[in-house]
Amino acid sequence: MATLRRVQFTFDCAQPGRLARFWCEVLGYEVPPVPEGFATWDDYNSSLPPEDRDAWSACADPSGVGPRLYFQRVPEGKVVKNRVHLDVRAGIGLVGAERLATLEAERDRLVALGAVCERVMLADEENESCIVMQDIEGNEFCLD
Repeated sequence: MATLRRVQFTFDCAQPGRLARFWCEVLGYEVPPVPEGFATWDDYNSSLPPEDRDAWSACADPSGVGPRLYFQRVPEGKVVKNRVHLDVRAGIGLVGAERLATLEAERDRLVALGAVCERVMLADEENESCIVMQDIEGNEFCLD
């Protein structure tokens, strides 16, 4: 019998706090509570040595169902396509024009947050429509 494990997805990035806030908006997630003794995350970061400020951030599903996302600052930028990406399941149970309209509305909302639409993949004989996107640091994800 397999053991159920919780999953966390980790993103290497340039600006962990900014990327965490973006994904909170995408998924309806929340950043963790501020460490004790600090009023805000900015206050906490200001207390750290300059090289440690905004070194990491995270966001989690407030219901506790979805995986936690962790963002860690790295010195190098993104160079190649992701080998793993998130599918944001905005069109579950929808088909045809209704699905495409729902995905396009979500695409427009995310573009307003700074995401980039790479391409719209229209339904064919095998697959329903989906939209390939990039987050604010160029990480690919799909609206599915």
